Amino acid sequence: MGIVLTGSVAMAGEHGKSDGKVKKAIVLANFGTTYPSALKSLANIEKKVEKAFPDVEVRFAFTSNIIRNIWRERAADPEYTAKHPELKKFLGVKTLLATIADLQNKGYKTIIVQPTHVFAGEEFADTASLVSALNTIKTIKAKYRPFEKLVLGRPALGKPGVKHDYHEDLEKGAEAVECDVERAKKEGAALVYMGHGNEFYSTGIYAEFQQILRKKHPDMKIFVGTVEGFPSESDVIEALKKEKPAKVLLKPMMVVAGDHANNDMAGKEPDSWKSKIEALGIKVVPVLEGLGSNDKWADIYVEHIKDAAKDNGIDL
Repeated sequence: MGIVLTGSVAMAGEHGKSDGKVKKAIVLANFGTTYPSALKSLANIEKKVEKAFPDVEVRFAFTSNIIRNIWRERAADPEYTAKHPELKKFLGVKTLLATIADLQNKGYKTIIVQPTHVFAGEEFADTASLVSALNTIKTIKAKYRPFEKLVLGRPALGKPGVKHDYHEDLEKGAEAVECDVERAKKEGAALVYMGHGNEFYSTGIYAEFQQILRKKHPDMKIFVGTVEGFPSESDVIEALKKEKPAKVLLKPMMVVAGDHANNDMAGKEPDSWKSKIEALGIKVVPVLEGLGSNDKWADIYVEHIKDAAKDNGIDL
């Protein structure tokens, strides 16, 4: 498949950095993906983070139970592992809790958890809850506390609060995807993003992101929709009916191009975004590439790690 996965996504801490000399670690928390081809986006983020912080242990954690179970089954299949040696590292990826516990067990007491989420929705809320809960652990003697510092970075498009204005994060996100806008412009196409969204938190940030992109590129037709939430798939379809572009560049506004991108977005079934847009007489060019493969987007997570370190007095 040609995917080269390097660095410390691997099984817990079998690198020189785990010899006790360096006790700071970064955990990249991701929902996960079952698509081997989508792992290149995660590998790109990891590469960027390791380059920025060469003396810090870097790990990935998958928060989805279903996805981890699938990788566990693959790890137990000798035929699969023999066929895909390049995927060895991801076969052992654990939960966020287990990853943090492994690091703490090896003496890493300063840990930054950096979510690779797009925005502060359900997944981020669960991640924040776990980190917050671990920080409530107290011991009679302070020196026996499991962590000196366990802190959480913010998603790519920021989070509510006064410390870091999420509007600035939106602007940086829009700058990071200018390559998509330029590609669509070059191909004479409108640009349509499919985000994930969620059912429990407002997804209005996608509408804000769409507005920023349109202001930056007034000569382009740009639409952002979500699988769950607002703007919805039907909102995008209705807008395309009115605008009537001849061609659409269709991309996932997700870190990886996994199941949603391959099926909900670009699938051959009549209920996919691609099929519904084509039913309007519009030519569709799907791009199965996650945001994590975009270097400028991956750099956003690096900057948010730096912010988390600075905010909490951590020297990386």
